[in-house]
Amino acid sequence: MENKETKSRREFIAAGLLASVAVGCSTKKDPFTAGVDEGVTASGEKVKLLSVDGEIIEVDKAFLKPVPVVPPVSIDASRIGIEGKKFVMVIDLARCKNLRKCQEACNHVHHVHSDQNWMKIYPLQESEHTAPYWQPTNCMHCDEPPCVKVCPVDATFKRQDGIVLIDNERCIGCRFCMAACPYSSRVFNWQESDYKEVAGTEQPYSPETSVPQKRGTVGKCDFCPDRYREGKLPYCVEACPNGVFLYGDMNEDSVTNGAETFRLSELLRDKAGYRLMEDLGTKPSVYYLPPVSRSFKFEDGMDDESKADKDISSHK
Repeated sequence: MENKETKSRREFIAAGLLASVAVGCSTKKDPFTAGVDEGVTASGEKVKLLSVDGEIIEVDKAFLKPVPVVPPVSIDASRIGIEGKKFVMVIDLARCKNLRKCQEACNHVHHVHSDQNWMKIYPLQESEHTAPYWQPTNCMHCDEPPCVKVCPVDATFKRQDGIVLIDNERCIGCRFCMAACPYSSRVFNWQESDYKEVAGTEQPYSPETSVPQKRGTVGKCDFCPDRYREGKLPYCVEACPNGVFLYGDMNEDSVTNGAETFRLSELLRDKAGYRLMEDLGTKPSVYYLPPVSRSFKFEDGMDDESKADKDISSHK
């Protein structure tokens, strides 16, 4: 058992530390709230923080300064890609009802304006006597991307994992890549991104997240490699309630929509998978399954098409 003298000394030291914290909180300017607008109203919700002096302090949550989000990987790492991977996507046209949940999720996360969708859904019909169907179309992430070849400043680049990205820090807005892309998958940023307005904080641009977009540059689908690093599926894949999109790795010969997983080679063979404009030699990483034995009638998606047109008109 410890003697009374030792116990008393410990109690004295503890009391002294508590007093120091109290004095520090009352006399020192809080570094966590420095520079915050004095007109901000307290929320009443307290948050415990460790100060730069090693003291535990309580700060009202409303007065906390937003902390900038740091990209998970550097610009250099984002240009190299993920070793050993070859990302692919399969789009099952038989399952598409034109719900546009994929489009909404992509626009929301990347802060893309509704009239500049990276994910487009087209109503298609091969000829007068054939059945119409809905076709989601995004960047094809080609193995032979013409957009990369025409970029004069190396802003558009292809990684070792097959993903084609844009570095907005390098992009000069010449739009050569838009002219070269046969799939019309790229859009020009005529407006500033609303990222800061929505998030309330600055964030360094990252090619892997494509956020925040910069006015006067080009944007497009990025295949969400940042999601893969987190063990998650791209936003469009995750948002689709009908399992239209399958995402995976060609090297592993596997694709999934979260609920179902398929062997890629067998899926393409058994369901007659194909790629758009194969004769161009671009070698897309996006495959399509034809709209046979469809889950929905084409007409079921017409209401969503009309709603989308109205939304676009309201933003012009």
